[in-house]
Amino acid sequence: MRQALLVTHTGRKDITEIARTVAGDLIDAGFRVRVVAEEAADLDLPGVVPITGPQAADGVEIVIALGGDGTLLRAAELARPCGAPLLGINLGKVGFLAEAEIGDLDKAMRDVVRRSYTVDERLTLDVVAELGGRELARSFALNEVSVEKGRARMLEVTVDVDGRPLSRYGCDGVLCATPTGSTAYAFSAGGPVVWPEVEAIIVVPNSAHALFSRPLVTAPTSVIAITVEPVAAAALLCCDGRRTWDLPAGSRVTVRRGELPVRVVRLSPRPFADRLVAKFALPVVGWRGQG
Repeated sequence: MRQALLVTHTGRKDITEIARTVAGDLIDAGFRVRVVAEEAADLDLPGVVPITGPQAADGVEIVIALGGDGTLLRAAELARPCGAPLLGINLGKVGFLAEAEIGDLDKAMRDVVRRSYTVDERLTLDVVAELGGRELARSFALNEVSVEKGRARMLEVTVDVDGRPLSRYGCDGVLCATPTGSTAYAFSAGGPVVWPEVEAIIVVPNSAHALFSRPLVTAPTSVIAITVEPVAAAALLCCDGRRTWDLPAGSRVTVRRGELPVRVVRLSPRPFADRLVAKFALPVVGWRGQG
């Protein structure tokens, strides 16, 4: 039997109704639909299978995320370990990671049933935080890894690239982003927009008090190390804005290309420039009123 995992935001009634419709359409098409256990009761639909644990997407044909970028990032945590393709349907605001909008829902479900889509692989980041040889955290990110100050004074960090010291910063934080994440937090912090097909790791100092504070685009093979200075205030490690850990002074965070990509569904060929214009409402008509 064909299987799909549905990840949604059941805290909103409108999204719950849409999720019921999607699940019903898939069941009618012969799918067994899995739903994260805490969301299954809200859907209240016969044929939906509640599931828990990090292997929730194991063996599924597709993972469908209904919501905004936060929902899609949550779904990516489940899809990535199993290599399941991930389709995002935007029910939020910008929804830059999503492939389709709510108005495209019927067509998107038809394409899923017909398997009429392609799959792209998106570069991810693996991150390890250590202090004195003791592991503090281990995780991954699809968008970005950030080392940020807490509520205390400015953060002081040293950044190494490929084992060589690059610069010391007094700053609000340092971000390591993927091309996928270049339009998210890294963009807000002054980083460049990088096309998803480019393989690179972007390093963005955030509000740095330094002459050399420009964003950097490093090789996909580069290893970035961010050390919280021993005399500095404690910091915070955050992955995709979802998973956080405290970093005592002296902690070292190492970021490198992830061993596993996130596989993203593409329903139709669309140039990234068109997506950029649509999501950011860019003025492609000249300011004099000419195209």
